[in-house]
Amino acid sequence: MLNTIKPKGRTIFLYLLIPVAMFLFTVFVPLLTALVYSFFEWKGGPQKTFTGLQNYIALFHDAVFWEAFGHNIYLVVVCILGQIGIAFILVMMIGSRLVKCKAIHRTFGFFPSTISAVCLGLIWNMIYHNQYGVINWFLRTIGREDLCRVWLNETDMVMLLVSIPLIWQYIGYYMVIILSAVAGIDSEIFESAEIDGANGVQRALYITLPLIKNTMLVCITLCIAGNMKAFDNIFVMTKGGPGTASMVMAMYGYQISFNQSNMGYGSCISVGIFVLSLLVIGGSQGLIKLLTREKEGGRK
Repeated sequence: MLNTIKPKGRTIFLYLLIPVAMFLFTVFVPLLTALVYSFFEWKGGPQKTFTGLQNYIALFHDAVFWEAFGHNIYLVVVCILGQIGIAFILVMMIGSRLVKCKAIHRTFGFFPSTISAVCLGLIWNMIYHNQYGVINWFLRTIGREDLCRVWLNETDMVMLLVSIPLIWQYIGYYMVIILSAVAGIDSEIFESAEIDGANGVQRALYITLPLIKNTMLVCITLCIAGNMKAFDNIFVMTKGGPGTASMVMAMYGYQISFNQSNMGYGSCISVGIFVLSLLVIGGSQGLIKLLTREKEGGRK
């Protein structure tokens, strides 16, 4: 095969061979292995019992898994609005002529994205701590000790509370992506709109957003993919509790696989996460394209 490739093409092929092989080995081999193991009852030892589709039937009727899937969808929706929405607003604010030291704002905005998810979970654990946490300290300081509570034990609020660190961490990440897209827009477009009397909000909604819609679609896809496999922060903060109030799919698969030593069913959960993630990503992209097409058709 190499003899039929030109010298320049052969060099490119050899350079790409190693990273592509590593990608296949680290992504597709574990996925195929999990798919094979999902058809077995396996406790992690040398003995495996073939059970066919029994694990998938059990997964379909597993109420905890579907509750965890609902929590992942909650994270996806909240983080799309929080991470990408706030990032877009901040990019528009940084792009304003009134804002000085733009490079510093970009640097500090991106900084939380560089922090380890485990460290981030520990930091926010201290913020929510019922005795030493910043929130309860502030409430005591202003004389509202009656509002103090064990925040991460609040079943109704815990998903929102674990979402806030995720939003805070990745706002800067999406800021960088959106900034790069906005930088590619011709400044004369904004100048013409400003001359025509368009204010900042109108320029953001009717000029910037339509021109970077493909970049926003990429951001949404990355956000969905990241939150469908959310694990680190939530594991450090709540371990899925109280009860299963903050259980997500990846954590449920971890508990089944390692705490209960049920590797076969854990592999089945991993395959389920992969399939559901693809369906959610594909469905969201289709919905966005449909809404965009209808909006463009309405304008015509």
